[in-house]
Amino acid sequence: MNTGDTAWILTSAALVLLMTPGLALFYGGMVRMKSVLNMMMMSFGAMALVSVLWVLYGYSFAFGDDVGAGLLGSPGEFFGLAGLMTEDPEAAYPVMAFVAFQMVFAIITVALISGAIADRARFSAWMVFVAVWVTVVYFPVAHWVFAFDADGVTGGWIANTLGAIDFAGGTAVHINAGAAGLALAIVLGKRRGFGREPMRPHNLPLVMIGAGLLWFGWFGFNAGSALAANNTAAVVFVNTLCATGAAALGWLVVERLRDGHPTSLGAASGIVAGLVAITPSCSSVSPVGGMLIGVVAGVLCALAVGLKYKLGYDDSLDVVGVHLVGGLVGTILIGVLADPDAPAEAAGLLFGGGFSLLGVQTVGALSVLVYSFVLTFVIGSVLKAVMRFRVDDADEEAGIDQAEHAESGYDFGTFGSGSGVRSAPSHRRTTTDEEVSA
Repeated sequence: MNTGDTAWILTSAALVLLMTPGLALFYGGMVRMKSVLNMMMMSFGAMALVSVLWVLYGYSFAFGDDVGAGLLGSPGEFFGLAGLMTEDPEAAYPVMAFVAFQMVFAIITVALISGAIADRARFSAWMVFVAVWVTVVYFPVAHWVFAFDADGVTGGWIANTLGAIDFAGGTAVHINAGAAGLALAIVLGKRRGFGREPMRPHNLPLVMIGAGLLWFGWFGFNAGSALAANNTAAVVFVNTLCATGAAALGWLVVERLRDGHPTSLGAASGIVAGLVAITPSCSSVSPVGGMLIGVVAGVLCALAVGLKYKLGYDDSLDVVGVHLVGGLVGTILIGVLADPDAPAEAAGLLFGGGFSLLGVQTVGALSVLVYSFVLTFVIGSVLKAVMRFRVDDADEEAGIDQAEHAESGYDFGTFGSGSGVRSAPSHRRTTTDEEVSA
């Protein structure tokens, strides 16, 4: 056992787990005040449910022995993680460390989808959706992308047969979640007042805190995917940092030129767009290539978030504009910018590699997009018909927090009252009855 590698994998898993509460803050600040708790509960609900399903059968679906042309792992091979607790003295790290690391990837992927349907989804229906979607969409796609051939065991078709590069989940996580978000937003329909009423973020400091936590946790997401404390992890770390900074700058420049003001929401969104785009490409490009990917992602995602108004779908928190578009940018541009000196040792179009890698990356990205969109549309439509996925109009208007959780994020009724609040000084002027009547 390499204790240094093991420590890095477990630390990275903890960093990625922190990303989901960070996402809850990021999304929670972006919705209106009456929806903040429901928005955050959708992330925390995913944390709870996916953790259980991953242990029961999810890991086996994703990383069990292949049972069909690279499409799925053996469902019952590691049921309940049976047989994985015994230490293998020849392994570089415990298999349970890898189990934990991949578990938190599954959690964050499902949580990302929730931003597309903010303000209008019933929590119970969301939890049923999480269970079904992670089973029939995420677990198989994780097998396609992350299960590499080893010890004579055949893995997933995208990683092995196709040979596409996706170091940390541009396809399995971001394109997957973005396509699912688009499908679910179409199934549930638009929010009441969409396009007519202002639906501004209610707490931008929460958004900024969430973006900061996501950036921090993303070093575990990307550099942790090296599964070792080595040169690859170091290169990936640097690429993740500089590409994200470039994306934030790109988004802010677009805002400045288009709207006249660079905004805090734009900075936070640009950060996430850069993190998404560098995720698949962080091991295959140079830092300069990473910054180019970041700038392109920042600019294109800033422009793409406005498509929902032109095309008529209500992607509440821009899951499509940021995660789907950013994931496509990062995955496909590997075919152009891959540097043979980078750890992946692949050559893109600009480095004499020809068009073959570009074609492979495009096929991998579009395959996940189509599979996720179609299956999610079917799942969402069935749940909508069977158990009423969307809240009633009256509950949406009054506030989904009260309707679904019987709580509110901010209890302003307690301000100025209670035993912990001092009474007004006796010399303060009191209000007369006439003034009250007036």
